[in-house]
Amino acid sequence: MSYNSIGLNAEKSLALSEDLNELLANFQTYYQNLRGIHWNIKGKRFFDLHVKFEELYNDANVKVDEIAERILTLGGVPLHTFEDYKINSKVPVGKDITKDEEAIRLIVESLTQLLVTERKILNASDDAEDEGTNSMMSDFISEQEKTVWMMKAWLAEEI
Repeated sequence: MSYNSIGLNAEKSLALSEDLNELLANFQTYYQNLRGIHWNIKGKRFFDLHVKFEELYNDANVKVDEIAERILTLGGVPLHTFEDYKINSKVPVGKDITKDEEAIRLIVESLTQLLVTERKILNASDDAEDEGTNSMMSDFISEQEKTVWMMKAWLAEEI
């Protein structure tokens, strides 16, 4: 078994970087969705939602960078073209969304997909004894679960 420069199994690290690239593609789609609903939201809740969507896309932008840097740390190459993102993303694309409930439902659906991918990575990173990736996924999951709960509460729906 060979190890990379951070002491992890090289083969497992490269496999994790591929999983992280899938997450990166999903996050890029999520980020762009957030930008779109931030720009296009209309209605009586505009002021509150416009600010909330900006908060969410700023957070997603930071996470995109963290994911890309983790891929590099593991010895991989982060995806960086829209074509790659489109091919590898499972997050739904929101287009011309102007209504508040539709926007919130898109966020919930997107976060649900992100959480599925992050849990897969969490399990793989645990198996690879990769505490760095494991910790990142744990942090993302905790934060996003809370956001889903809040968005579902806003929709007056059960988790």
